[in-house]
Amino acid sequence: MEQKTDELTQIETVTLSHYNQNAEAFWHGTKDHDVVQNYEAFLAPFPKDQKLDILDFGCGPGRDVKYFQSLGHRPVGLDGSDVFCNMARSYTGCEILHQKFLSLALPQHAYDGIFANASLFHVPSQELPRVLDELQAALRPGGILFLSNPRGEGEGWSGQRYGHYLQLDSSKVFMENAGFKVLDHYYRPTGKPIHEQPWLAIVVMKPPARQ
Repeated sequence: MEQKTDELTQIETVTLSHYNQNAEAFWHGTKDHDVVQNYEAFLAPFPKDQKLDILDFGCGPGRDVKYFQSLGHRPVGLDGSDVFCNMARSYTGCEILHQKFLSLALPQHAYDGIFANASLFHVPSQELPRVLDELQAALRPGGILFLSNPRGEGEGWSGQRYGHYLQLDSSKVFMENAGFKVLDHYYRPTGKPIHEQPWLAIVVMKPPARQ
């Protein structure tokens, strides 16, 4: 079902307001999360010695930007929360773009990889194809998009945050319709039975340039 523009605006405004109001608590609750598995899955398709232009899509206060910076890469963060953007700039010293997910203005062919950890599920279903097209255009040929989202069915509000929840099959349809090739997927946290793994991580590639 298509949502009207004013409803989409409300979804974005209320969700971002929640993050702005809870930014410090979010930082303290997530800064020590173990996401090494996600880092490794995202970086695995690249040559080991390649220094990468990375967009951290939904960077929050900058935890993952800082990590990629520590490896010698050239990360740029992006978040719709102005409070998160200020925190990330202060924490990392990196370029942080203040852009809302539903009104992106990204340069084309600018990034080797896009790391979207726990962010794309905030995009309503009707807008997701357009947002994925924009991320695909921002990647260089052969570029990698990593996404990790809570899995489930349907979409709607969870408190003051809007979420669009997908399983693997439906996620693959969105990815392939946007022109991506699925390289890998796994469920998190690792080592648990499937019913105790609420997160789905997917690694996809933009097709390489034709020779």
